[in-house]
Parts: sequence; C-alpha cells; structure tokens
Amino acid sequence: MNLLESGVLCCVLVAIVQVDGNNYPHHRHWSFQEPPTPRDTEPALAQHRNVQQVTGLQCKSRPHDLVFIIDSSRSVRPQEFEKVKIFLADMVDTLDITPDTTRLGIINYASSVKIEFKLNTYNNKADIKQAVSRIQPLSTGTMTGLAIEKAMKEAFTQTSGARSVDQGISKLAIIVTDGRPQDEVAEIAKKARASGIEIYAVGVDRADMQSLRLMASEPLDDHVFYVETYGVIEKLTSRFMETLCGVDMCAVGNHDCEQICVSTTESYYCRCREGFILNEDQKTCSKVRKPTPPQNPCKCEALLDFQRNVQSTFQALTSKLEELTSKVQGFQYILGRY
Repeated sequence: MNLLESGVLCCVLVAIVQVDGNNYPHHRHWSFQEPPTPRDTEPALAQHRNVQQVTGLQCKSRPHDLVFIIDSSRSVRPQEFEKVKIFLADMVDTLDITPDTTRLGIINYASSVKIEFKLNTYNNKADIKQAVSRIQPLSTGTMTGLAIEKAMKEAFTQTSGARSVDQGISKLAIIVTDGRPQDEVAEIAKKARASGIEIYAVGVDRADMQSLRLMASEPLDDHVFYVETYGVIEKLTSRFMETLCGVDMCAVGNHDCEQICVSTTESYYCRCREGFILNEDQKTCSKVRKPTPPQNPCKCEALLDFQRNVQSTFQALTSKLEELTSKVQGFQYILGRY
C-alpha cells in the first residue's frame, strides 16, 4: 500500500468513527410512579406498622419544636382514642426526630390538662412511640383553652426543651379535638400565636368549626382540618408530611432525573455524571462531545500534503538520478573508445 492509499484510508476511518459517535444512543430512564396511598391501619396500636414501611416516604431534616394537644374528653370513645394514638405513631414515623432536628411533646387534656412528655423527654422514635402507647384518656370535659395556655407557658419553654428564638426553630402545636371547647379559646390562642407558636387545628366528627378557626394560625385553609370520624384521622398523616417536612422526592424515586437526583429543602434538581451534560429539559443527560480540532486526529490533509511533497521530491530526485546516470554512461562510452 503506497503513501497516498494510506492517507485516504486514514480519512475514511476517521469519518466512520465520527459518524458512529454522532449516532450513539442516549438511553432515557423513565420516572417511577407516585408511591401508593397509605392503607387503613389496624385498630390496635400494637398491630400498627411503621408508616415508612407502608409508604416508603421519608421526611427531610427540617427542624421543629412540635407539641400535639390531644382531646381525650368523655366524648372520645376508647377505641377512637386508640385511633388517635395510631395517628400520633404514624406522625412520629414520618418525622426526623433527634435533639438537633425535630423535638416532640404531647399534651393530653379534658377538664384537666396533663403534659404526657416534654420536648426534651425523648430523643428517638422508639421511645416516643412507647410513651404514646401508654397514654390513657382523661375522660371528662373539654378545656381546650386551658390546654393551649399550658402549651404556651410550660411546653414551649426552654426548660421543657424548646429552643431559643435566635435558633430560628419553628414552634408548632397540633390540636386534635372532637367537640366544642368549654372555655374561652380565642384570646389565649391569639396570645399563643403572638408568642411565636404556629397552631394547626384538627376537628373530628362533632367538632365546632368556628372554634377551630379561632384557634388556628393564618392562612386558615392551611391550618384547619376536618375529618368525619376518628377512623380516618390517619389519612391526615400524608397531608402533615407535606406541611411539616415534605417528602424526599429523590428517596422515593418520584422524579424524572435520568442520572443523579439531588434533594433540596423544598424540592430537588437533576445532575449528570462526569462526561455528560444536562439537557435543556433539566432532566436528561447527553454525552459531552469533544470539540473537533482544526485538523482531525490523523491529520489527513497535512499527511496528504506531506506525501505529495515527498512524492514530488522523490520524482525530481529520480529524474536527476536518471539524468546523471545517462551522463555517466556517456562518459564511460567515450573513455571506452580510447
């Protein structure tokens, strides 16, 4: 194979490689479907399954000082109170509970008010769920205002485990009640909100909606909830998951990222592995194509120019050699005659 043929073959090979690279397939990873809705749980707390095992949902580390204020008055039947305890256990499952993230306390009330445990009593889910299972109803009246006051003056204090204002940790109270308060709630709830406590009000069955609105923080659409029976109160768990902590979209696969999903406080974003770039859809990735240099790797044009120059020079030298050979032969002929 002469030099010219070698150069042409080199160019053909480069063209083949370029065409093959341009047509290399980019695979699309299809997103997962949304996780299934949590099933109805069994009536007994002892049979309760971890809500994360059922839904696969995980809470992000958004810290709160959270106190549940639970109505256990005479109108709440024992089996209904067990449903409330399952709801509490479900909520515990969804939260990131540590001394540095979310701290949780529970106030139990009827005519009297009892702090079942404070924000600094327990710092892990297992201990909290054990404490929840031991809570007993008080079974008397409905002093909701008194319960809110106790939360403000005792449960949300630094002595009880609430963090200081300068730490920027939100203070949340979730009130669960099925009746009309037997005391005044508007003024004490107003004072609690003014002190920095964000109040959610959950009404069940016969709950007085006007009282719920008087207790809850603004906007009311985001802070007032109602369920028809205690049998479906657990369905509020997913709603509070969105409100209190959000769902780690990357962890549950509920995203469209082709390669890498990165969680943020509010949502997520997509990234690509090394050697790939993110496309305009901000979801899929494409292989990075190295810029084509002025001369391709084989430097075909330069090689062909070199080959042509070598051939031209070689031909010129051959011609001169033939001319020199002819002259030498002429000299030999002349010398032979003498």
